[in-house]
Amino acid sequence: MTVPETEPLGALDDDRDAAWAVAEAAGRVDDAFRERFDAQFPRLHALFSQLYAGRADGRDALAQTIALAAGSWNARPLDLKVRDAQRAADGEWFQSERTLGGVCYVDRYGGNLAGIRDQIPYFRELGLTYLHLMPLFLGPEGDNDGGYAVSSYRTVDPSLGSISQLTELAAELRLAGISLVLDFIFNHTSNEHEWARKAVAGEPGYEDFYLIFPDREMPDAYEQTTREIFPDDHPGSFVQLDDGRWIWSTFYHFQWDLNYANPWVFRAMAGEMLFLANLGVDVLRMDAVAFIWKRLGTACESLPEAHLLLQAFNAVLAMAAPGLVFKSEAIVHPDEVVSYLSPEECRLSYNPLQMALTWEALATRDARLLQQALDRRHELPPGTAWVNYVRSHDDIGWTFADEDAAELGIDGYAHRRFLNDFYVGRHEGTFARGVPFQENPKTGDARVAGTTASLAGIEAGDPGGEDRVVLAHALALSTGGIPLLYLGDEVAQLNDPTYLDDPVRRGDSRWVHRGQRPRDRYAERDDPDTVAGRVFRRLTKLVSVRQSTPEFGGNALIPFHTPHRSVVGYQRPLDTLGDRNGAGDRDGAGDRDGRPLDTLGDRDGAGDRNGDGGTRVLVLGNVGDAEVAIDPLTLSGFARIARDLVHDVDLDLDEGLALPAHGFVWLRVTPL
Repeated sequence: MTVPETEPLGALDDDRDAAWAVAEAAGRVDDAFRERFDAQFPRLHALFSQLYAGRADGRDALAQTIALAAGSWNARPLDLKVRDAQRAADGEWFQSERTLGGVCYVDRYGGNLAGIRDQIPYFRELGLTYLHLMPLFLGPEGDNDGGYAVSSYRTVDPSLGSISQLTELAAELRLAGISLVLDFIFNHTSNEHEWARKAVAGEPGYEDFYLIFPDREMPDAYEQTTREIFPDDHPGSFVQLDDGRWIWSTFYHFQWDLNYANPWVFRAMAGEMLFLANLGVDVLRMDAVAFIWKRLGTACESLPEAHLLLQAFNAVLAMAAPGLVFKSEAIVHPDEVVSYLSPEECRLSYNPLQMALTWEALATRDARLLQQALDRRHELPPGTAWVNYVRSHDDIGWTFADEDAAELGIDGYAHRRFLNDFYVGRHEGTFARGVPFQENPKTGDARVAGTTASLAGIEAGDPGGEDRVVLAHALALSTGGIPLLYLGDEVAQLNDPTYLDDPVRRGDSRWVHRGQRPRDRYAERDDPDTVAGRVFRRLTKLVSVRQSTPEFGGNALIPFHTPHRSVVGYQRPLDTLGDRNGAGDRDGAGDRDGRPLDTLGDRDGAGDRNGDGGTRVLVLGNVGDAEVAIDPLTLSGFARIARDLVHDVDLDLDEGLALPAHGFVWLRVTPL
């Protein structure tokens, strides 16, 4: 990397002319790119001005970023440009009720990229339309945080395959109707990345790609307000280099944080992002978004500049790969999670709160915290969606807000301790067989690892285990957005304790739920006399019903309360007006406490049983260990006849409704 020229940002028109001149000098620029440049440059310039106004080289970095985007667009394959146009015509493709995500590690599930390719027929059988392949790029030998320490964003781990194989896989997935999702690990690189080596060596142009300090003065100052993320690995936020200097390392000691206060870091990472886009990636999971900007005297999490950076990457993407969308990974306070969601930032986000509170409800047999979250924190900005999941490759952290818990008389700290003890088998009577992750003896903080089947009670032989697995997925499949299956959970894969025999992995308990593809379980998936067969049959039935139920499209959700603490309830309205993200007509059901008003008095009609207008799907789930009776009065705001979508039968709501332990219903109802 040559030492950049130095010219600060100036007036919009001057900087636009300078950027366009650099882009034209770098190669041909077509009309399509020019149109998007004209639309996006003012936004990108404003963002650069906020982030880099004090940099003498701000204008040059911006111009080179534009040239990079133009070159990437020129190199973009024609079929991907066609895909861009399709996505522009259907900007909310991810809101469809037919959307279903799956996630897996390439090596653990398929052996390599060729093995994943061989699984495409099964993915289609399952109904997947979205496949997230966990990090697969070159990383350090041995421990590399499951691929989240990247040594090259342009080289696939040779044990998994090659870039050409990845490109071919992306194309085959597109033909199968499956969008490819990859991680964009942009907060940090591995300590073996070329940039890291050059930064440590002091090579011109790379000296401040990372945050390196000669002594402990600045690290000590920063660590007054930052938190330890992986205390088992190292204390604080810094690790010491061999020469005695200190470098910022939020996560593992081999993951070094990039310095985005340097605009050339932004330009460099934009290049890696666009390289991935041109491989045929449809969604980029933006890893560790909350940590990407540092400021002394703060927690260095979710700072305003983090949002500005994401918006700047979004603007570059809108010029050079407009069909691709970002998915936020922000495991932070619930109020902060939603702040990353907008069409100008990330259009998708994991929903860690719903995931964590689903497990909380199953442990406590009390759905009130989950109900509260759905009531208050489900709604999203237009054009965005949740990714709802039961568990992921990562640990379960109890991310509920203490103030929300306090409203229900729950002490947040003590409750988290209880949940950790419950799910790692330390609480009397627990059904769970989880494993603690990153326990901090100083703070008592910990997270939980384990497969869905092992956490829900199947491993322990609990009679409610299978029902809990299905109930948890029934909620994730019906609350909106993109439901995400961790592949293997659909056949009730159990924990894999053999990670303890691996010297590389034994220090990271999350490998307990990252086992190899359970071939024996998949072989049993059509056998109703096996756990795998029963769970597979029930979950695939739910997928089929979801994909034929238009009310499950979009994100609109109307709370529905019952008198029972163990019951969570909500309605999914039919999206007839295109408002797929609001709460719908939150008053249209009458009383939000669960008694929709009978305004017309006609309770004998079945309503519109085909879902063509005015219908909703009422979802009720019982997290308790005993059957619950939902009385007719609670259901009195709906037409008398409802359709049970899962069992394909009509129900008479005047007779009330019995919800078995760990049971649920998806009822198509017609509000009166």
